[in-house]
Amino acid sequence: MIKISHFSILLIFSLVFVLFTNPVLGQKKSNKITADLSIKKNLTDDQLLDLVQKQTFRYFWDFGHPVSGMARERSNRSFDYGDEVVTTGGTGFGVMAMIVAAERKFITREQAAERTKKIVDFLWKADMFHGAFPHWLNGETGKVIRFSPKDDGADIVETSLLFQGLLTARQYYTADNPVENDIRNKILWMWEGIEWNWFTQNQNVLYWHWSPNNGWSMNHQIKGWNECLITYVMAASSPKFPINKRVYDDGYANNNTFFNGRKFNGITLPLGFDYGGPLFFSHYSFLGLDPRGLKDNNADYWEQNKNHTLINRAYCIENPKKYKGYGANSWGLTASDSWGGYAAHSPTEDLGVITPTAALSAFPYTPEYSMEALKHFYYDKGDKLWSEYGFVDAFSEEKNWYAKSHLAIDQGPIIVMIENYRSGLLWKLFMSSPDVKRGLKTLGFTSPNL
Repeated sequence: MIKISHFSILLIFSLVFVLFTNPVLGQKKSNKITADLSIKKNLTDDQLLDLVQKQTFRYFWDFGHPVSGMARERSNRSFDYGDEVVTTGGTGFGVMAMIVAAERKFITREQAAERTKKIVDFLWKADMFHGAFPHWLNGETGKVIRFSPKDDGADIVETSLLFQGLLTARQYYTADNPVENDIRNKILWMWEGIEWNWFTQNQNVLYWHWSPNNGWSMNHQIKGWNECLITYVMAASSPKFPINKRVYDDGYANNNTFFNGRKFNGITLPLGFDYGGPLFFSHYSFLGLDPRGLKDNNADYWEQNKNHTLINRAYCIENPKKYKGYGANSWGLTASDSWGGYAAHSPTEDLGVITPTAALSAFPYTPEYSMEALKHFYYDKGDKLWSEYGFVDAFSEEKNWYAKSHLAIDQGPIIVMIENYRSGLLWKLFMSSPDVKRGLKTLGFTSPNL
């Protein structure tokens, strides 16, 4: 029989007490952000915006992939994606969202930097092709998960969305410490290695995909007004493999869907499809790219994005198909999940589905109308729309359908564009990049930031 002295017993109890009460020595304090599922009443506008940004951020923070730290494609498992699918473009949005979270004190700067370093370290070793990343990666192994049968290699649009976020992070994490130094260095090395000009195939246009197994067989030229302005800006901004202005002029802007100039619901639309197409065209490229005063020979991009938003809302108020639930405070048609699968909702593809990210990511363009929509989604419809990761992806009162899902590419713009409305934070950071300034000047843009 082993005898234990009173002193030994006291020492054991003391150690147990210390381990259970000291988060450094014992069980670490949780880094998770608590979800607030109750619908609060009488919040100020700022309190409501804080709440929406914070809860939506949980998608990237609490639901981020445990190994890579990257953003998962979606919250629900469908389309045989599997559990390990992470998205490169959505991760770029998530990296920007972490900067917002640090500045808003949802997390500490150190926590944001550590997670960003985890992502950057993972990307540093992940599959890439001529420096460009695929649309999807396996968040555990870093190997490609093909997006479609021949889309199993480089995706330069997704890569541009990823690096919009990473260049923003490089401008933010400027401290002289090992973590932030490593973030800046690895982003720079990866950024310098993307062979943007190689994706022209020696023509005056960028090609979206290249595969090590299928080469250029997808043959998808990036042309016409859509979400890809940022791709041409990033390609022109490259320090080692830039495109020239002619690739932009003859490629992207030389298409029968680029210029418009007609009026819809009494509002002039400078560029794009009739009625403007889905609203994400005015979001994805402009999470970092500041549209305020941004102009070239083709358009004033603030006017373009604001008018696109106003046309989309005016269409929902007119509601020519008489769908239930449309109105001045319930508007916003953009790509999202739908009652019949995924769809690129717009006035010309109207299925009766409202997608909250459409109106909420438009805060910089239409703050009063976006706030009306936000209050309706939260106060009036919150029992069906509000969830652990903010608002569900989409809903249709006509079909009595409410999504259970969230998508990275819909959640991220809500956080980032609300912040750009409130403080211009991401716009200031991205536009401060010397490479971006040079790229915009190469393409013939003018901006107060230049």
